[in-house]
Order: sequence, then C-alpha cells, then structure tokens
Amino acid sequence: MNKPSLPTIPQTGLAGLKENWRHDLQSGFLVFLIALPLCLGISVASGFPPSAGIITAIIGGLLVSRINGSYLTINGPAAGLIVVVLAAVQALGEGDAMAGYRYTLAAIVVASIFQILMGIFRMGQLSSFFPTSVVHGMLAAIGLIIIATQSHVMLGVTPESGNLFSVIAQIPQSLLSMNTDIVLISSLGLLILMIWPLIESRIPAPVIVVLTGIVFAWHFDLAQDNSTSGRSNYLVAIPDNFWAGFYFPDFSKFNTIAFWEAVLSISLVGSLESLLSATAVDKLDPYKRGSDLDRDLTAVGIGNMAAGLVGGLPMIAEIVRSSANIDNGAKTAWANFFHSLILLIFVVLFTGLIQSIPLASLAALLVYTGYRLASPATFARVLDVGKEQLLIFVVTIIGVLATDLLIGVALGIVVKLAINLARGVWPNNLFRIHFTIQPQDNDTLVIKLSGSALFSNFLPLKKALAGLDKGKTIIFDFSDGYLIDHTVMEFIHDFKQNYEAQGGQCRKVGKALETFSDHALAARLMTVDDRK
Repeated sequence: MNKPSLPTIPQTGLAGLKENWRHDLQSGFLVFLIALPLCLGISVASGFPPSAGIITAIIGGLLVSRINGSYLTINGPAAGLIVVVLAAVQALGEGDAMAGYRYTLAAIVVASIFQILMGIFRMGQLSSFFPTSVVHGMLAAIGLIIIATQSHVMLGVTPESGNLFSVIAQIPQSLLSMNTDIVLISSLGLLILMIWPLIESRIPAPVIVVLTGIVFAWHFDLAQDNSTSGRSNYLVAIPDNFWAGFYFPDFSKFNTIAFWEAVLSISLVGSLESLLSATAVDKLDPYKRGSDLDRDLTAVGIGNMAAGLVGGLPMIAEIVRSSANIDNGAKTAWANFFHSLILLIFVVLFTGLIQSIPLASLAALLVYTGYRLASPATFARVLDVGKEQLLIFVVTIIGVLATDLLIGVALGIVVKLAINLARGVWPNNLFRIHFTIQPQDNDTLVIKLSGSALFSNFLPLKKALAGLDKGKTIIFDFSDGYLIDHTVMEFIHDFKQNYEAQGGQCRKVGKALETFSDHALAARLMTVDDRK
C-alpha cells in the first residue's frame, strides 16, 4: 500500500512571497496579536523597559527571518529567558535598574558573538547532549520562578528586593496588602486564559485578556495612580515616541565575573532553548521540512547582536508563537517577517493604546505560561517515562531554584550519568558509542548498536543517520546492546517518523530484558553480559 504523499512544498525567498503572501500575511497578523502582550510582559518581568521586547520581536522578524535556517519559527523574546536576564540585571546593576539594564545589553552583545561562532562551527547538534528530563526540569523551574515573581504583580504589590526564596516568602504579606482592583483584573485574565480554549475562537486569548484589562483599567482610573515618575505604577510605561525607547549597551563591567556569568547564561540557555524550539516546530510543520540548526543559531546570534546594540532582549525561536503560526496556516518564513512589520507599524501609530495596558493582565499571561511549564501534568508525564526520570527532573528543578540555571542543569546531568553508571554502563562507554552501519541488500541498511547508547554518547549516531539516503529500509539492531536510555529512544522515534514521512521504512530488532517503565520510549536493558 502506497503512503500518502506530502503536500507540495512551498517555495522560499521572493518566489515564496509571491506564491504564499496571503496565507503568511494572515498568519503574521494573528501572531502579532499574541506577540504584542507577551513581548511587553516578558520585558517587564526581565527587568527591562517594556519596549525592549517589542524591539527584539521586530528585529527577529525583519532581519532574522531573512537569514535563518528554519521555515515557520517565530523569533522573539521568550519566557524561558526571563530568569537569566533578570538575574543579570540585578547582579550587574547592584540596585540600579537602568544601569543593570545597560550592562546586560552589553552581555547580550557578547553572548551573541558566541552564538554566531557556535553556528559557524556547526555546534547546533550539541543540544542533543542535554537529557530530556534535564531540559524539562530546567523549563519547569523557570515556570515556578515566573509564577513566584509575577504573583506579586497580579496582587498589585511590589515586594522588597531579594533572592528567589525571599520573594516567595513575601507572597503572604502581598496577599494581605493586595490591591483589589488589580486582583480583579489579573484574576479575570487568568480565567479567560483557562476557558478560552473551550470556546474555540480564532481570536487569540491574550488579545481578550489585554482588551478586558484595558476596559477595567479605564473603569478603575488606574492612569491616575501616579508614581513619582509621573506615570502609573499599574500600566505599561513606554515612551510616547517609540524611537525614544532605544538604549545602548554599557561595556564598563566587561572585566567582572558577574558580566561573564551573564554572558555564559544568556548564550547557553538561549541557544539551547532556541535549538529545542526549532526542532519542536519542525515536528509540527505539515510539510516535514527540517531546519538547518547551525544556520538558525548563527541567524539568532546576529539578531541578538542587533537587539543588544539598540536596547532589546535576547531572542530565541519561540515555540508558542511558532505553533500559533502553523495553526493559522503559515507557509514560509515571510509570516515571521509580516508579524514583525505589523508590530512595528502598530507601536509607532498606537503608542497610547499600549500605555493603557495594565501590568496585571501581562502578569496573568506570564503566570499562565509558567503554570504550563510546571503543571502537575508535566510531573506526571516525566514519571510515566520512569522513576529515574522524575528524580533527574526534580533534582534539576531544586538545583535551579537553589542556585542558578547553569548549576541546576549541571546537577541534573551529573545525576543522569551516575544513574547510568549504577545500571552497569562501563565508564569508557559513557561518552563513546559503538555502532556499525551495514547494507543488508540494495534497499536495506542495518544499524547495529553494541554496548550502551546514551544521551552523552549518541551524537555520532545522530550525525551518521543524518547522512543516510532517503527511501530505504532502516533496521535498528539492539540485540548486542546493553542500556538504551530514554533520550536515545526518543531520538530514534523522531527519526523514524521523519524518515518514514519521506518514503522510507524503519524498524527495531532486539528484545529488551528489562524496561524501566511501561512507556514506549522508556530506557531499557537489552543484555546482561555483552557490554562494550
């Protein structure tokens, strides 16, 4: 039985613009509606001026979409970078928010150089080194941090500065001191976000949240609650002239440890999130096009350099807006371009409308995003794969909350390596994989694994599979294997789906002696004695 063929792949470049501009313009407009409030909220939560996120989204579409290696991703600021950017602002500014902002811009520029070099030297595949449970743990920890910090904004209270645990400890006091008008606006925002998917409306939920917030902010006359700056403490504060929102980086802390910690965090976390998001978007692409991850990383680095030089946040390939882009019928990267062009036109012409958006509505959007990253369902999905995956997941979360993102991720990786050793993997197999690729006949290739295939050693296998001819039958022979971990099982599963979508066939050979859960992609032991 013949497989159904894929739809005709859209053209790219100017030919693609001419062919698909209607689809891409429509999708770009709908993505703009989602992007505007999220860009503002992410900026404020990161300790940057609200216009910084808009600057980044504009650069991400107008510049990066023209040079990147992906098709349907939307580039812009993301909630996952709030934690590292805010930490940089606080550490570098030492109490001076504006100074910390400009120092962090300098760190973004330097971090972008590393991203560009990583792309040039084809290091995009290194994202595979991070175990799935560690990545999910990092994202869940980010979600919890967002919830903790934005809860005060939803209550209309500004907590005293301090570390994460101090901010969490102040939540009861904020509850006692809450502003009931602000709580009503934020609560309505959360309620809309929860029930809107049930309505199945084409109008994005963030638009309804923002419009509702504007109406109630006008009703409560929040614009009259002025601070010493002459602007309301409860509404978005951007300059009347958008072009006045550009700032330049300050490199005077270039020689400090805190500066280089910020550079390392922004470059590594931003690169990892961008690569993972681009890979996830490829799975959603109805045309099954694969991104050039190295080119994409280089393009994002160039975009980040431009953003850092004029006052923007760092950008990544953002999964939520990219998913909406696909759902709304986008065909090419021109949808990303259109969303940014519309965003630029809107902020130039309708600055006053943006200034009427309550911060409580934006906080509700971020808290909802944080909940989706760290919901009980996320813990349940990780546990479903295996108890050891939950352990790694929880250790990563605790490590991130107690220290920082980089140390937390490192702890998760160390625990994963220790578990593999405890299961009998030989130390010289931790970072070295043994496999052969042999033809069985003209149309069949056998990939025979020997010993253990792990997150820490499977990159050569991934590169080898990427070079195989399309349309053949691929047999993964695990009969001489020992431990095949979850990350590798998940990779083979994804490879099988993509390869078969392009006309090939894949199957596995070898009976597992033990699997560590009932999940189809759980880690498994294949043999007891044959380890290499």
